[in-house]
Amino acid sequence: MNKVMSPRECKEHLEELGALVVVPTYNNAGTIGTLMAGLIKYASDILVVDDGCTDVTGEILSTFGFRELHDTGIRMKGAGREFRSVSGQVPEQAVLSGRTVLKHPSNMGKGRALKDALVLASATGWKYVVTIDADGQHFPSDIPAFVDALLAGPDSLYVGSRNLRSENMPRRNTFANRFSNFWYRVETGIRLDDTQCGFRVYPLGRADYSGWYYTSLYEFELEAIVYAAWSGTEVRNVPVNIHYPPEGERVSHFRPVRDFTRISLLNTVLVLVCLFYVWPRNLCRKLSWRKIRKFFDDNLFHVRDSNLKLTLSFWLGIFIGLLPFGGYHFVTAVFLAHVLKLNTLVAGAFTLISIAPMMPFIIFCSCWTGSLLLGHPIPFSGFVMSFEDVGNMLADYIIGGIVFAAAASSLCAGICAVLLSVLRRRR
Repeated sequence: MNKVMSPRECKEHLEELGALVVVPTYNNAGTIGTLMAGLIKYASDILVVDDGCTDVTGEILSTFGFRELHDTGIRMKGAGREFRSVSGQVPEQAVLSGRTVLKHPSNMGKGRALKDALVLASATGWKYVVTIDADGQHFPSDIPAFVDALLAGPDSLYVGSRNLRSENMPRRNTFANRFSNFWYRVETGIRLDDTQCGFRVYPLGRADYSGWYYTSLYEFELEAIVYAAWSGTEVRNVPVNIHYPPEGERVSHFRPVRDFTRISLLNTVLVLVCLFYVWPRNLCRKLSWRKIRKFFDDNLFHVRDSNLKLTLSFWLGIFIGLLPFGGYHFVTAVFLAHVLKLNTLVAGAFTLISIAPMMPFIIFCSCWTGSLLLGHPIPFSGFVMSFEDVGNMLADYIIGGIVFAAAASSLCAGICAVLLSVLRRRR
């Protein structure tokens, strides 16, 4: 049976790990006091980001001994992305020790509050940031669970995993979380039970949260775990308890239609980034000279197929891969290779010439070839286009694509035939 970590031990571990607890808040006067009464038992160093509160949040925090950060001489430059002391030096970690408040002059959004806190904590030497919401949903008594996880895996980003069937859980939250979980898995390949919980641990040495691509509203928390996964940081769930007050007592700044629409648009952008950058990048990283050499050894140099059969398989894969009919290259090449009794593996593999990084070049060559054949103006040479120009460009792309595919694949097949005759003779 595992020993339960005491509040005192939790404090000591947080200090040893260099972990700062951050609480973003906007008009949570009804819950911030209860949260702080529990939080100070488990953490000594707490930064509250007052995101332009207009209620009595500041007065409540002052009763717990919180001091405003501007008293230390810290100035924020730019858009909150660079922090310097009055003397021009990077401030020490002691600046955020104890209980401090970073106050925004107006409401800038939860993402901006978290972003400023993460950048400031990183600039002042902290190693981790533990974030917990101020709306009373989370229990400070769950912080030891995050500490245990950190001690076991110090390089991971941890996200709280809530019981979505708990009492008073709004139905829209359950749907939104499942929706987010699905798209997160599409974008990263990682399956999490909860991607929206604000109870988290961020490892500061693994990412630069000052990037312009981080937004300032609710989407920041989704972006943070997606970008972390893309950069190689392991993202894991830690089970946490959850409390949802009855609907009449609940304080939420989430606007379902507007915020859900914005998150959907963000997921669309992230999937496009995956399609045209992340997935091709990951594929290229998995490739190595050793693996490429093994592929050629196993499927070209040490097979019983004749040079002619291998050359035709190679030609078929390149030809199909360059055709202007995306989405079915691999299946088409494998099917035709099977029907023609060619090498299906070679034919299928070389359709990958149409991977995303090559597509702009292939499209341009196809359109350029078509414009020469059909006598149309060279594509992409002007910015004013009519419907007739669009039709001409489509014709250029289709006809030129077929001709370009035939010419390029024939040239590549000729080179392949020469190489096979030389290299296989040596072996």
